[in-house]
Amino acid sequence: MEIAVNGVSTRKVSQITEELCGTKFSKSTVSELCKNLDPIIEAWLNRPLSDDQYPFLLVDAMYLKVREDGRVRSRGVMIAVGINADGHREVLGMMVGDTESESSWSEFFSRLKDRGLNGVDIITSDDHRGLVRAIRQYFQGVTWQRCQTHFMKNILDATPNSLKDEVHSHVQAILEAPDEETARMLLGKTTSFYEDKAPKAMSILESGFDDASAVLVLPEKYRKRLRTTNSIERLNEEIRRRERVIRIFPNRESVIRLLGALLMEQDDKWTTGKKYSDMEEYFTWRESEILSQTHKVTRIF
Repeated sequence: MEIAVNGVSTRKVSQITEELCGTKFSKSTVSELCKNLDPIIEAWLNRPLSDDQYPFLLVDAMYLKVREDGRVRSRGVMIAVGINADGHREVLGMMVGDTESESSWSEFFSRLKDRGLNGVDIITSDDHRGLVRAIRQYFQGVTWQRCQTHFMKNILDATPNSLKDEVHSHVQAILEAPDEETARMLLGKTTSFYEDKAPKAMSILESGFDDASAVLVLPEKYRKRLRTTNSIERLNEEIRRRERVIRIFPNRESVIRLLGALLMEQDDKWTTGKKYSDMEEYFTWRESEILSQTHKVTRIF
């Protein structure tokens, strides 16, 4: 089972076991043995989340090919990674959906909240319309950070080839500005300079600026890891490495089996390993923000 989960095809597993043990296990036998993982993975995917808060949440989706009803169909796999109050990353959940639609994301978020997800302050994701609508419905009042990697790609895709390098440099300076005031000043200069040379790109930059620069409200030490979904993208790459061996999953259960086993293993490494982030400064900042808002309300009344 461990060999199969680590991305070795059932045919090769059969060959390896015959070489090592002198006994040949057929591909179907290997597949049947792997089904023993199902109740373990199912229990892990439905586990209650701790009473802890998860201030930072990163969500992303990937597409896999699954055989259903005699046809090969593309299915979305939604994954959520949280950073808890202790500063450790956790794989909070995974769900296979028909599409990466608002209804699928809504179901996914509903399941996470039913299992105890709370205390979310910042959510980082791509600018997928259905995803963003679901975030606004299920996490009202939470700050949404648009992934800057995807944002940059959207801008450059609309930029003439001859200007891509210089536009990239200007946009990067905006996104890495030390504060919002500086970022807005650089935004104004960039859009003014390129509005005639790259109008579509500047329109995307201007309309998406607020969402892509949302992390500027946070203390500087937390911005780099929350400005993109790169950490979850690396997790997706590891899934892809193993998924390429299979290419087409025979059913949804096999998707949950392979990906669930991988995510469960990664979650164990994260939660028992080194802290991903020191959260002390964040909670100090958060408390000061709450006090500041309370004083403003008091003065109004």
